[in-house]
Amino acid sequence: MALVFPNPEQTNNEGLLCYGGNLETDTLLQAYSMGIFPWYDKFSPILWWSPPIRMILKPDLFKPSKSLNSLIRKNIFEIKFDNDFETVIALCASTKRKGQKGTWITPEMIEAYIKLHNLGYAHSVEAWNNGKISGGLYGVSLGRAFFGESMFHLESNASKVAFYHLVKRLISWHFHFIDAQQNTDHLKSLGAYSVERKEFLNLLHKALQFKTIKGKWS
Repeated sequence: MALVFPNPEQTNNEGLLCYGGNLETDTLLQAYSMGIFPWYDKFSPILWWSPPIRMILKPDLFKPSKSLNSLIRKNIFEIKFDNDFETVIALCASTKRKGQKGTWITPEMIEAYIKLHNLGYAHSVEAWNNGKISGGLYGVSLGRAFFGESMFHLESNASKVAFYHLVKRLISWHFHFIDAQQNTDHLKSLGAYSVERKEFLNLLHKALQFKTIKGKWS
């Protein structure tokens, strides 16, 4: 059974809205459609967030760096969509990152998002090199909004190349924005910017007026 969420405006200062509940498909889809997402660790209950400030990237404002454009032209990586979602989310959970201990992608999160993928709502973008996966990302798509969840790389710049091709795909499909959830300098350098929650929810409402492109994106 899907949860009944409070108004997203009723968060604390950090954006925490409520806790508990479940990660059933209906719950997750309702949460995303309201601008809410789960983020927690194995030591806490499920925490639901709607940050007061949100970073988004409008695909047509994407500004790839000169080095990224140069890398794209070299055509080192083969890009695949929805080829191996389970491996992507598992590597997002297990790949170590500087300054980060553990992961928020718990086993129950992995199971829940694999279900979303099998139903056509969650997608992966993968960069392959010499027959091996080198990096990638995954996220959730509703209407003309893409909610970025996590990315990883085993080879330098592989996830950046995957992101580049995601943006190009979303431009061709006239997506309104990518939700990056948290502010990062890297995304800001690519053209992402911060908006207040009210503006984000307004943008989300408009994006959800369009039909979701379900199924495999391959």
